[in-house]
Amino acid sequence: MNYTGVIIEESLENTSLLKDITVLSTKIETVTESHRTPWLKQWTLHTIEINEDKAKFISSQLSNVLEKEHQWYGDFKNDQFHYIIFRGKVFKVNRNNPQSYEKVKEYGVSLGIPEHQLDFSPNIK
Repeated sequence: MNYTGVIIEESLENTSLLKDITVLSTKIETVTESHRTPWLKQWTLHTIEINEDKAKFISSQLSNVLEKEHQWYGDFKNDQFHYIIFRGKVFKVNRNNPQSYEKVKEYGVSLGIPEHQLDFSPNIK
């Protein structure tokens, strides 16, 4: 089963990764104070689809191209698994084990990412 998710283009040091995945849609969103990214005026959100057989490779690639200066993450999921990718660290969470998300949230908060941006839930499709 394929994975879907969202990648914020401005989070990438190198956007060539976007050529290796299917971009289903793109939306530009104005950044607000609650996003806590004052260095940006807008986000370019790409809704993506990744073939199941490429998920591990793409998550590793994404981990390497997330920009170094600020703390970002990307994620994509299917009905069974949820990849959550930070610079230098990849989590693969079984969506049937909601407690697994706690380690991911703790890690994200330790990087300084606002807790409200780490709103993972196994019930959200």
